[in-house]
Amino acid sequence: MANLKELRSRITSVSSTMQITSAMKMVSAAKLSKAQDAITSMRPYAEKLTQLLQDLSATLDDDSGSKFAEEREVKKVLIVAISSNKGLAGAFNTNIIKKVKNKIQNEYQGKDVEVYTLGKKGNDILKKTFEIHKNNNGIFDELTFENVSDIAEELMQLFLDGKYDKIDIVYNQFKNAATQYVMDEQFLPIQKFESEDNKQLDYIFEPSKLEIVKDLIPKSLKMQLFKGLRDSFAAEHGARMTAMHKATDNAKELRDDLKLSYNKARQASITNEILEIVGGAEALNG
Repeated sequence: MANLKELRSRITSVSSTMQITSAMKMVSAAKLSKAQDAITSMRPYAEKLTQLLQDLSATLDDDSGSKFAEEREVKKVLIVAISSNKGLAGAFNTNIIKKVKNKIQNEYQGKDVEVYTLGKKGNDILKKTFEIHKNNNGIFDELTFENVSDIAEELMQLFLDGKYDKIDIVYNQFKNAATQYVMDEQFLPIQKFESEDNKQLDYIFEPSKLEIVKDLIPKSLKMQLFKGLRDSFAAEHGARMTAMHKATDNAKELRDDLKLSYNKARQASITNEILEIVGGAEALNG
């Protein structure tokens, strides 16, 4: 059994760790509240915009002038991997890294694939194995639509210039504090959706289909990327809050076990001292 001094030291250490994880849990909870409000308020708009684009995509043809819908033979692919700049968030970053690796090694086997990393943790691991087109860690310092639009425009230009035939986005979608889903979405080329519902839609385009498509598609792509980053930002704080909650519970359980061991060791030590005193007294009386 460990001596009393060692047990006291371990109890102090675990108690300090528990205070840190508890504080981190509260910080993440506060940040999660703001991030959750942001993503839930923008989802209806993003979903409606996506639905409108899907309905409109069924009417796209060669005279629409939309080069963003151009299907090419896939030779070169860019995967946008959205992770976080900080760790201590459970499997949040690991799930993104696994998904990207799986896509490259299976779905795009034999293709020329590069990764555009948004977030330090994903970049630190993926750069060891795969070709990194670019890394942007600063986007999370000021996550605004304007800043995300710059990245989206950069991706759109890369596609238009023919540098990549396909661009995908991989990120964690926020459901609640304890649940995140890894999402794998095609960013470019935009996918044409055709169903019985939108086949029957009779649109009147004003001023013209060409102008509407030119305005709607870039806006929808920017919103898709912004939503992915907002989802990931909220999911990160939810994952970290959950991880720190579990860490705090584990630290409390370990501290209680150590205190029990300490009390047992202290009781045994006192008992031994009493026995030694009684033994010594009997020896003197003898």
